[in-house]
Amino acid sequence: MPAVADPGAALVRAAHTAGVKVVPLVGPSSLLLALAASGLNGQSFAFAGYLPAEAAARTIRLRELEAASRRAGQTQLMIETPYRNTALVEALVAQLAPSTQLSVSCGLTLSGGFTRTDAVAAWRSRPTALPADIPAIFAFLAA
Repeated sequence: MPAVADPGAALVRAAHTAGVKVVPLVGPSSLLLALAASGLNGQSFAFAGYLPAEAAARTIRLRELEAASRRAGQTQLMIETPYRNTALVEALVAQLAPSTQLSVSCGLTLSGGFTRTDAVAAWRSRPTALPADIPAIFAFLAA
């Protein structure tokens, strides 16, 4: 699914502009796999993409997304470059409300892939280390 979460959308848009027929192919989408494995609301969700790398801007964005999640009962999905997995999960655990449900799916199509969904309070008391070289999908649903 190169048109989701990467610059592939620009290529698809250019194909439409040029009158080229666009045919999406069925295949695994890590976003939907993670959502399905999370146990969070799959009827209403939003993909926030990459959050700001700078801590203060990331905190502001997380607060906006958590408020939107609470207001709409909507799961928020995001991704990060693998080498920043730890920074993002630490920010999520530090910034989100203790009752917010946080789900992290890592390497889902790999033999050691996993999903953990738990309240932020539980993540605080029992952190899970994430690899710096395997993609992860992060999701949360505010209570």
